[in-house]
Amino acid sequence: MSSTPTLIAATLSVCGAISAQTPTALVNPLLSSGADPWVTSRGGFYYYMNTTGSSLTIWKTRSIADLARAEKKVVWRPPATGPYSRDIWAPELHFLRGKWYIYFAADAGANASHRLWVLENEAEDPLSGEWKFKGKVTDASDRWAIDATVFEERSRLYMIWSGWPGDTNGTQALYIAELSDPWTVKGERVLISTPQYPWEKVGDLKPKRDPEENPGANLLDPLHVDVNEGPEILRRGERIFVVYSAAGCWTDNYSMGMLTAGAGSNLLDPASWRKSPLPVFWQSPSAGAYGTGHGSFFQSPDGKEDWMLYHANLESGQGCGGRRAPRAQKFTWRPDGTPDFGRPVGAGVPMPRPSGEK
Repeated sequence: MSSTPTLIAATLSVCGAISAQTPTALVNPLLSSGADPWVTSRGGFYYYMNTTGSSLTIWKTRSIADLARAEKKVVWRPPATGPYSRDIWAPELHFLRGKWYIYFAADAGANASHRLWVLENEAEDPLSGEWKFKGKVTDASDRWAIDATVFEERSRLYMIWSGWPGDTNGTQALYIAELSDPWTVKGERVLISTPQYPWEKVGDLKPKRDPEENPGANLLDPLHVDVNEGPEILRRGERIFVVYSAAGCWTDNYSMGMLTAGAGSNLLDPASWRKSPLPVFWQSPSAGAYGTGHGSFFQSPDGKEDWMLYHANLESGQGCGGRRAPRAQKFTWRPDGTPDFGRPVGAGVPMPRPSGEK
């Protein structure tokens, strides 16, 4: 049973009290709103981003527990019109080959036009300097694309993202491609995951085809979408994990799945990737965590702990809107070398901060 608004308000009040009275505690949610959270660290600071929909904002803090009080800056706003003027989703900040890059999805006002775009900054601090627009990053197919992440492996640069197999909605799959530089795709995209298990195919949409209730409805819009999206890289030893989100974000069943490949394997060969048959992280009504997804990963400042960052709703049925909020929690590793993310920690429950934080 979902929490009542009164109980949720009380929980958030407790969160605030704990944060103020116990500076050694981390309490979820970290912000009141913030879908698709991303964090990276450099020079003793965490740099955090999430979807705002209308701009690119970077938070800077020495403590992820103090994210709500962090310095933040809008570093880029879109033009009033054009192919990257609307629906700015899932930004990620990466330091690659001596420069900062932000990858994000944006469109011209219609979802079908979503593509991936990238900015570059040569400054040491991404909140300073000039962010230069480098353009669209795509393979030759130039099909619908969101949720890009990039990583370097054995001096080769790769991008993984969520895309449509064709030109119409209905399935979101995961693709990988090599990059010749941080804004140029080298070669064709390669499919590495498509929804295949029942937990990946929870994606019924409410009908929007009544012209009286929805005069702008598109009769070609699907009534069901199978989803793989939000891929993020996690490394350990000689294995590379891609932890992704599955099922529709508009459902409580939005959860995380995982692909595994050997670090020395041909990452552009679909056969190198093995999909786990069950989700690795999913909703917990008792913790007030619904639609748990879009995870990213970081280490504590002293390198002794591994942490995950993800978004969730406090109540059932809150879908893909602004009520999704970022949460963090520590995770461990199983004897077989795979990550053990455990279960969602409840809202308002104090946890020790990442070790080594100032």
